[in-house]
Amino acid sequence: QVRLVESGGGLVQPGGSLRLSCAASGFTFSAYPMSWYRQAPGKERELVASLSGTGGFKNYAESVKGRFTISRDNAKNTVYLQMNSLKPEDTAVYYCKVTLWTVSWGQGTQVTVSS
Repeated sequence: QVRLVESGGGLVQPGGSLRLSCAASGFTFSAYPMSWYRQAPGKERELVASLSGTGGFKNYAESVKGRFTISRDNAKNTVYLQMNSLKPEDTAVYYCKVTLWTVSWGQGTQVTVSS
């Protein structure tokens, strides 16, 4: 059974940093691309960043380029999202996602950027 568990969210001031983690189980982690999405109140869920199985290919939303970094540790079955220079508009619930025979999501972790 595929399981994704996010952690690391919280309240941070503008300009601050957070690192999100997503621990995966139930599948061969290194074989699959992983993605981070976010959903702000009243908005659709949007792709933030994605990463190939080996970590060699990364893709970012324009709004986070240069501020966020996605990475993975295949030995720990974990994908990370390092978020720097956070802005109030980054406030959202952040989810990790994997697509095998079906799409699987974690439960999400809340990130709030506010002074």
